[in-house]
Amino acid sequence: MQGTLRTLRTIQWAMLGSILLYAVVGELLASGGRTANPSLTYFITTAGVATVGAIFVVRRTLVLRSAESLASQPDDLLTLNHWKSGYVATYALCEALALYGLVLRFTGCNFEQSAPYYLGGFILLFFFAPRRPAAV
Repeated sequence: MQGTLRTLRTIQWAMLGSILLYAVVGELLASGGRTANPSLTYFITTAGVATVGAIFVVRRTLVLRSAESLASQPDDLLTLNHWKSGYVATYALCEALALYGLVLRFTGCNFEQSAPYYLGGFILLFFFAPRRPAAV
C-alpha cells in the first residue's frame, strides 16, 4: 500500500507540474493574430463540463468503492489495483481538462479564456490527492 501511495503521489505531482508547463507553453507559443472560432469554444466548454462530471463519476465508482473494500481488506491486490486505476483515471481526466485550455490558447483564445481550464484541472488534481483508505 505504501509503495502505491508513493507512486500515485509522484504521478500527481508530475501532472501538477505539467499543467503549469501547459500555461507557460501556451503563453510563449500561442499566436495572437487569430480569433477563436466560437463553435470550437462552445464545444470545448461542453467537453470540459462533461470531463468534470466524468472525474466525479470515476472517483465515486472506482476510488471510493475500492477504498471502502481496502479499509477492511488491505491485502486484496485486485481491489488495490482498482483503487490505483481510479486515481490514475481521475488524474488523466484532470490533465485533459487543462489540455482543453492549451487547445483554446492555440486556437486564438486569450489567457483569460484558457485560465479556467488550467485552474480547474490543477485544483481538481491537487484536491484529489491519494489518501490511505481508513475504516469508517
